[in-house]
Order: sequence, then C-alpha cells, then structure tokens
Amino acid sequence: MKKNLRLLLTIVGILIFKTAFCQSDKDVIVLHNLTWDKNAHAGFKELIIPSAGSTLQGFMYTPNGKQKHPTLLMLHGYPGNEKNLDLAQVVRAHGWNVIYFDYRGSWGSPGKFSFKNCVEDVVNAVAYCKKNADALQIDTANMALFGHSMGGWICLKALQQLPGVKKGFALSTWNIYGEVKAAKNAQELENIIKANDNEPSFVLNTTGAELFGAVMTNPSFYDLTNDGKALANKQIVMLDEHTRNKPIADAIKTGHKTYFDYQVWDTDHPFSNKRVSLMKKVLQFLDQ
Repeated sequence: MKKNLRLLLTIVGILIFKTAFCQSDKDVIVLHNLTWDKNAHAGFKELIIPSAGSTLQGFMYTPNGKQKHPTLLMLHGYPGNEKNLDLAQVVRAHGWNVIYFDYRGSWGSPGKFSFKNCVEDVVNAVAYCKKNADALQIDTANMALFGHSMGGWICLKALQQLPGVKKGFALSTWNIYGEVKAAKNAQELENIIKANDNEPSFVLNTTGAELFGAVMTNPSFYDLTNDGKALANKQIVMLDEHTRNKPIADAIKTGHKTYFDYQVWDTDHPFSNKRVSLMKKVLQFLDQ
C-alpha cells in the first residue's frame, strides 16, 4: 500500500513539475520580495571588466548569502536595447549572480566593436570572474551563458572557447552568416550593410562594411552549422520565434552527447507575450 502511495505521489509530482514549466498562454509565476539577509544581503555591483587592452562596462546582481553562487552572464543583442533584465532579476531571486556588460565599442564600453571581438569579450569576462571569484562570490564550476539575438550567436560561439562553462541558452539567435548568404546580389548585400550603419549610438567606430566584410572573408567561423561537433558536450537550449534557425539546430543536434532542446514559440523577436514562460524555461534549464 505504501509503495503504491509513493508511486502515486511521484507521478503527481512529475505532472506538477511539467505543468509548472510548460509554455502556455496561461503561465503564471509568483514572485516575492527577497528576505533581507542582514549579514549578506542581495545587492548590486558596478563592474569594469578588462578585455584585450580595453574595458567592458557592466554590473552584477548578487543574491543573499556569503557563499559563492552560480553565475549567469547575460549577452545582449544588436544593438542591445532589450537587455532582458526582468529575467536577470528572477534568476538573482533564484540564488544566482547575474552579470550584464556591454561589448567593446558599444554603448559605454571603449574599444573596437566586431562580432568576433564580442566573442572574445565573453571569454575575457569569464576569465575575470575566475580571477575575482572570491571577491565576487562566484562559483566558477557553475557558470552559464544567456544570449539574445546577436547575443545568441555570441553565446554559441563563446561556449566553444570556454571548457569550464557547460550551459548556454540561445534566445532568437541571429544567424549572421545566413543573412549574408541569403543576399542574392551585390545590391541586397549593400542593403544589409546600410541597415547596420543606422545604429550610431550603439557602434561608434565600426561600419556595416567592416562588420559584414569580416563575415564574407571568414564564412566558416560565422556559420553556426559548422559548430555541431564543437558544441557536442555542452548543455544548450535554442528557443526561436521562427523556423529559420532549424538548420543550425539540426547541425548541433547531430552527434550531440548531452542536453539539447530546440523549440519555436508563437511570439516576436523579444518574446513580448511569453516573458513568464521564458522565465520558467530559463530557471528550469539552470536547475537541471
């Protein structure tokens, strides 16, 4: 009798868990104010992160407690107006440090902006976390990346250079190579370049021609369909609002040796109508 009861309770628990984290228009999330730990309370730290002779302007949300905490790095898109800081606050409330920064040459960070430099910035930010793990209370064995749009591309590229970081969440990944490849002629490519010259407040020192010229001269680096083998041992979520990234997902899934989840939701690029479902999806991924 007791064995049957335990089995029933286990099944009910699994159903409740699956329901809690499903993507639904009726998804809800209950938030509470953080209990104020008077000995080591949650807080906010401004960061200046060195990267290739320059600096990245950033900050860190810290949770309660004197112990070292798992840490999530938030990687913004192009230009980065959507910072996903609602997710950052929820993840902090879940007991994680959350670090946000601007890449070199963007917003308040000096230095030269390029797609490849953004990847290097993430690698350097992780190195900074490891060097300052005690002061910043970072559990360097439990770090993860979350990237949106261009940040999704950066997330998948940086993971390959970070053997100690096992998890990456790529939201609405910008297929940079795919956009260049899709140009049918020189005029269409010129239109792509001009479209990316219209962010003067974001990138002050790099033209669209420089950005996409690098893609054209080194396509193998920018094409994520080449990276399945390099990502085979990483835990990855790819979440999109369209199916155009399916070739990338298929390439990563082939031969994958650990957790990989690819889903397409009915939403827009910033997931405007799915913020609660997104929060739950992120927390589920970080917990597993």
